[in-house]
Amino acid sequence: MALAAVVSLRAADLAEIRAIIGNRVESGKAVGIVAGFLDEKGSVVIAGGKMSRHGAQTPDGDTVFEIGSITKVFTSLLLADMIERGEVKPNDPVAKYLPATVKMPSRNGREITLLDLSTQSSGLPRLPDNLKPADGANPYVDYDAPKLYDFLSRYTLTRDPGEKYEYSNLAVGLLGHVLALKAGMSYEDLLRRRILEPLGMESTSITLTDGQRKRLAPGHGPSLNPVKNWDFGVLAGCGAIRSTVNDMLKFVAANLELTDTPLSAAMRRMRSLHKSTGMPDVEIAMAWHIFTKFDQQIYWHNGGTFGYRSFAGFNPAKKEGVVVLCNSFTDNDDLGRHILESRYPVATSHP
Repeated sequence: MALAAVVSLRAADLAEIRAIIGNRVESGKAVGIVAGFLDEKGSVVIAGGKMSRHGAQTPDGDTVFEIGSITKVFTSLLLADMIERGEVKPNDPVAKYLPATVKMPSRNGREITLLDLSTQSSGLPRLPDNLKPADGANPYVDYDAPKLYDFLSRYTLTRDPGEKYEYSNLAVGLLGHVLALKAGMSYEDLLRRRILEPLGMESTSITLTDGQRKRLAPGHGPSLNPVKNWDFGVLAGCGAIRSTVNDMLKFVAANLELTDTPLSAAMRRMRSLHKSTGMPDVEIAMAWHIFTKFDQQIYWHNGGTFGYRSFAGFNPAKKEGVVVLCNSFTDNDDLGRHILESRYPVATSHP
């Protein structure tokens, strides 16, 4: 259902988006999908499917989903904001903000910096080797600071920090942790005070209120069976946020500077740095990845927990943005790219 169709997308484009969402639901690839698009003229939200596989309630722009790794963009925004405030510097060693008992790994005299964590070039692995969950259905919930400190103190880097891109949940989870330590509050409190409240993102949090929980779309695994929600412990900064399409459109609008917010300078700082990922047509800024193709630049990040997939992206030149949230482990990145630039192909699902 479209909430407002005063956007640059043509009626044919909106019909195509509805058809793609409907196809993925009807083919058994997804339980529910909500997509939002915005530009300088306004916004539109299109949804399809159900909030739960055997329920009757349909999702909308206020339905709550896990957004997974899009959380990393929020964590890097916290870093950029703290840099703008003069609270930290981008090249500060991470060790500066950890307890003195933690032996942070380094190599060839090069220490891992806050910026290295943000740009996925720290040299740390994707996950720590002591992540051994008691509950495999909620794998991060019992990973705490002592376990993180133990891993960091034991780990030997295989290359210099800053040398090469390698995507790491551990690195950005660590970034969220050290920023919270610097601020003297929990990651969730820091997130709420510095980003969520200034942007008016009232339906976004880590710990759900009773009202948010009632609007939560249960997650579904690849076979579309219900699965547990994920909780992230000390690594919350890599994937713990829950949000809605309407709230995420506020976030994208702020990044496009379609709204006046106190975070504009920090968001510009995030976009100003471009580093190679070693992949064709893809660079990385501070957390945001950048597609450069068809003479367009699209800033984006996706996310996935076991029951959800998410995509958020925007084209600064066109002042257009998109959010796609799904309560199934079903890749919808192609839909997000296609909405922003129709020359990106989109897959068709079959029963």
